[in-house]
Amino acid sequence: MAIILKSAREIAAMRKAGIIVATVLAEIEIAVRPGITTKAIDEIAERIVSGHDARASFKGLYGFPASICISINEEVVHGIPSPERVLREGDIVSLDFGAIVDEFNADAAVSLPVGAVGEPARRILQCGRTALQRGIAQARDGNRLGDISWAIQSYGEAKGYGIVRQYVGHGIGRKLHEDPQVPNFGPPARSVALRPGMTLAIEPMLNGGTERTTVLADNWTVVTEDRALSVHFEHTIAITEGDPVILTAPE
Repeated sequence: MAIILKSAREIAAMRKAGIIVATVLAEIEIAVRPGITTKAIDEIAERIVSGHDARASFKGLYGFPASICISINEEVVHGIPSPERVLREGDIVSLDFGAIVDEFNADAAVSLPVGAVGEPARRILQCGRTALQRGIAQARDGNRLGDISWAIQSYGEAKGYGIVRQYVGHGIGRKLHEDPQVPNFGPPARSVALRPGMTLAIEPMLNGGTERTTVLADNWTVVTEDRALSVHFEHTIAITEGDPVILTAPE
């Protein structure tokens, strides 16, 4: 495992990318409503990133055909935007976007209600947001990677949700995916020691039923095996000598 510690200059570049990511997700949150297509959402992301000296991290990565991953209801991650996919009242939509500035990446995700949603959707959305906050709170010098993992798992499972095992968070920097992997499950006080200069994408994925997933015929879209609702929340953070810094927070 080769973990790359970042300099202050490199973290500043990642923060620039993170501001663009936050801007894209905030603009999309305003636009999310019943009747909008996922292709139209992708076009919003394209417009914003092209208006900055930046590139979308996902477009073309491993062959992915769009700028943003858009996953609806039982879709966990990697949903492909399409002019045929229309958001409907009561849906949950998960949006995952990354940007590159000065050769450095930042990556974040959020799940949102579409119009008025039912109580099960409200509960899992709140749990996903809180699980991410709890994971980030453990991203401190002197802790272990397992402390992040356990904070997410213990909270999510106590609320009755399945914690996805097949897909995890990751280190991030010049490459979107770097060492170490950041699982959303596992015992505390184990694995890699956290050090200042480490930059991580922490991204809990919680399912309303089983934690098991499967991939659809498009070879991209991941869905819950039992087709229960799923949510995905993510921030890119930097570990410092003090509190963790959220690089994908809004300005």
